[in-house]
Amino acid sequence: MADEVVEEEEGGGKGGLIKIILLVVGILLLVAITIGGTLFLSGFFEADEEATAEAAVAALEAIASEEAAAAAAALAGPDRVKIDSPELTRYEQTYFEIEAEMTSNLANSRKVMQVKVYIMTHYDERVIAHMEKHDFPIRNALMRIMALKTESDLARPTFRKELAEEFRLEINSILEGLEDFGGVEKVGFTAFVVQ
Repeated sequence: MADEVVEEEEGGGKGGLIKIILLVVGILLLVAITIGGTLFLSGFFEADEEATAEAAVAALEAIASEEAAAAAAALAGPDRVKIDSPELTRYEQTYFEIEAEMTSNLANSRKVMQVKVYIMTHYDERVIAHMEKHDFPIRNALMRIMALKTESDLARPTFRKELAEEFRLEINSILEGLEDFGGVEKVGFTAFVVQ
């Protein structure tokens, strides 16, 4: 009988140890579920999803920039086909201002018109050289045109535009007569005074 009591005590010790282990595991599981539930309800896992989404967007942007760099490198590479541009028939715009102001009386008036004129051309420097070379006849012709203008001409809203076009035609006419080429494409005013 004494042996039976000893066996029951040993057997009871194993059962108690298992009960204690199960109790500790149960408590740990309960604590883990409580912590996980609290984190879930506080939005902890959502922040991770946002961070994951941001990381995914950053990765896609990196891939796109690598693809763009590869495409640029492919365009700049030796396989690139070169297309010849057509031969330019005009040069860049060149401007020239007639240095002296031109003054003239208006027809049948005591008023005086004073202008300073510039020209624009797309052709080469020869047009500017011709303008400088023939400065006196050009200014004389422009002042003759100014002397023919009246006060009623000045009242028209398009007067300056019309006068500039008359000047352009006259300058080209003079240059074509003296140099066989006009080349003036636009005339404008840097100063325009009527007194």
